[in-house]
Amino acid sequence: MDQPPRLIATDLDGTLLRGDRTVSVRTADSLARSTAAGARVVLVTGRPIRWLNGVYEQLRGTVPAVCANGAVVYDPVEDVVLRADPLAPDLLAEVARRLRAEVPGVRLAVEVTDGRQMRHEVDWPLRWDGDMKDIRSIESPEELFSVPAVKLLARAGTQDPDVFVKVVAGAVAGLAEATHSSNSGLVEISAAGVTKAAGLAWLCARYGVSADQVVAFGDMPNDLPMLAWAGRAVAVANAHPSVLSVADVVVGSNEEDGVASYLDRLFL
Repeated sequence: MDQPPRLIATDLDGTLLRGDRTVSVRTADSLARSTAAGARVVLVTGRPIRWLNGVYEQLRGTVPAVCANGAVVYDPVEDVVLRADPLAPDLLAEVARRLRAEVPGVRLAVEVTDGRQMRHEVDWPLRWDGDMKDIRSIESPEELFSVPAVKLLARAGTQDPDVFVKVVAGAVAGLAEATHSSNSGLVEISAAGVTKAAGLAWLCARYGVSADQVVAFGDMPNDLPMLAWAGRAVAVANAHPSVLSVADVVVGSNEEDGVASYLDRLFL
């Protein structure tokens, strides 16, 4: 990449955000400076829409987001979903059937209404946002698959995430995509062909930006398709080994403002 990128695509958790889920002042300033220099900034995350407000409050303005690992493209200025690629109810039911046959004790949840709400089984282990009004348990298994979902989530107690995702991927092969973005044993399932790369490519086509004009930052396996697609793949130092192995550049960790340090070299 001989010229500064026309578009900056960055993951959030573990990449742009620090461990306490905050954006440093340096990082916010760096993104604002990049935008002022003419580069577009796009957040590309596994997060649902409802988890973005806290990030936008820390940035120097709102920027588009590719959410739910590519299933949702969101315009925060107009608060509209530009594109959604959900799992249809019948597909959800079949994926769940396969998972329950392959993984005894698996627990499931779905992101619905384009990721503005979550529905989960009664014994789903709630963590980050269990007290939010848009999160609720279902009354029957059928309710979990009554509407399209932009993401299906699977847990099965304490699991090695790299091992568990392979089990899940094998169970849903040909039907859906399986990946992970944490070390907690949570596997994220999207419709076949839906990845961060696919969502970002759609948005870039809308902007008239080609892959070789994009620099992408990431840290976890769900970032791999995006990093492979972008013209320049940048990993933070704390990244998963699979991400470090494919990166064109490795920068400082998320705690060290690695993304900002790289952008400052391009736009200062």
